[in-house]
Amino acid sequence: MLARAQIDRVVAAALEEDAPWGDVTSAYLIPEDAVATAELVAREAGVFSGADVFTAAFTLTDPSTHVELAVRDGDAFGAGDRLASVRGPARAVLTAERVALNFVQRMSGIATLTTRYVAEVAHTGARIADTRKTTPGLRAFERHAVRCGGGHNHRYSLSDAVMAKDNHLAVLTARGASVTQALQAAIARLPHTTHVEVEVDRLDQIDAVLAAGVGTIMLDNFPLADLRTGVEKIAGRVTVEASGGVSLATVRAIAETGVDVISVGALTHSAPALDLGLDMRIEA
Repeated sequence: MLARAQIDRVVAAALEEDAPWGDVTSAYLIPEDAVATAELVAREAGVFSGADVFTAAFTLTDPSTHVELAVRDGDAFGAGDRLASVRGPARAVLTAERVALNFVQRMSGIATLTTRYVAEVAHTGARIADTRKTTPGLRAFERHAVRCGGGHNHRYSLSDAVMAKDNHLAVLTARGASVTQALQAAIARLPHTTHVEVEVDRLDQIDAVLAAGVGTIMLDNFPLADLRTGVEKIAGRVTVEASGGVSLATVRAIAETGVDVISVGALTHSAPALDLGLDMRIEA
């Protein structure tokens, strides 16, 4: 679940960005006592995400605005479905409209794309995970949307876990230590609760990393045949993650190699916004 304070902070910043000195159009064209009702309607099928974020855009603009949701996060819907209704001061509803739609379209797009990836790997034992390739400042929202689509979250930030890539290993071994020795020395200094993952890009790197006692090995940009060989070599001793070259066209075959996790940057960096509209009318 997204924390309320987190939602309010991000949404308030978006509202301030969009109307730093107020909404000039609404202030001068819309009567102060006018009331608006609006319906959030799906123009295409998808999976919903961002209920609390959508609501916050309106209530932070004017607390008297009422939002009624017809779906919950993670619910599937069809084209033409009513997803939510809004009623409040017309000026406030018009001011919040674009920010509310931007968030819910973006988050529902991510949830919808994630659902498609999850469906592709059904019954394989592999889980779909996101990456840190998120929009700066919106990671919590985008990660929430991945969960709404049935996916899983990778480490949230650089502070959460050790993930050693090729550049890290090059620095670690610069003074002559082997990969195994360098990783073991680092692990010995870590808290026992800190997970350690190491990325490899060749089969011949696996044994040295396994010997260090890590928790996860990422097989990065491996051809399918090498993924199968890597899974066999690791033989269940650690979690195996596949990354790189993952698309809806390739993810099933990657999952069938026996990997445990498939990380997909496209879930957040390439998901198209879902087509949702806010149909509004002004009450006399």
